[in-house]
Amino acid sequence: MKIWAVANQKGGVGKTTTAVNLGGVLAREGHRTLLLDMDPHGSMSAYFGLDPDEQESSLYQLFQSNKSGQALSPMRVVCSTGFENLDMIPASTAMATLDRQLGATDGMGLVVAQALHGLADRYEFVLIDCPPQLGVLMINALAACQHLIIPVQTEFLAVKGLERMLRTLEMIQRARHKVPAYTILPTMYDPRTRASTGTLRLLRERFAEHLWRSVIPVDTLFREASRLGIPLTLKAPGDRGSRAYAELMQDLLADGAHSEAGPGAAPVSALH
Repeated sequence: MKIWAVANQKGGVGKTTTAVNLGGVLAREGHRTLLLDMDPHGSMSAYFGLDPDEQESSLYQLFQSNKSGQALSPMRVVCSTGFENLDMIPASTAMATLDRQLGATDGMGLVVAQALHGLADRYEFVLIDCPPQLGVLMINALAACQHLIIPVQTEFLAVKGLERMLRTLEMIQRARHKVPAYTILPTMYDPRTRASTGTLRLLRERFAEHLWRSVIPVDTLFREASRLGIPLTLKAPGDRGSRAYAELMQDLLADGAHSEAGPGAAPVSALH
């Protein structure tokens, strides 16, 4: 099983769009894929018509069952997205209370890793949509994943979110924990604007070692696909946005982001 997380400590940069559309690429190619919504806002769940305010089967139940000492089978909270080869574990808004509820309870940083281990014979790929805050949910995602994708909208304020994310990885690494290798993904790129071209230039100057070689373009069809609840990579695989995500997938697979060895220690050196 290959487990990738999509995270940035800033909202609105394309995390859910990235996870959903990479999932669509994999599903289209016949790979059994699980989407995991770890954001209490539940954007990914809502994408597929599941209401995080009313969701009874969700990731929240896995944390609650682990806290009580009666681990729940992860298959009990897996839902169909309605698309072949594409399932998900949805979010619940109650997940926002987990940091307060769990406190210093031992073992809560590995709940997701343990649950996914129990699903290894059912899915080839897992894509995790992370919350924008550092807490027990993001710690679980980083502990479970083998590769981290950090979407960065190509506008200057989004670079601050990237810097916060890299400082978080650095802090976790200093605490003697392994952190996953990562890819910085420029999103919402519009070559007609100075903000996009200037930000992309800055990313290439400062973060070249981890920056993806291409970009995800601005594409209004992403919004339309979201409204319909269909990954654009399934709805219109020939669209330019879909082609960009297919290209990203090829590169992730080619550079070893699909390693099954688990998260490895990666130097967080881009800020120095």
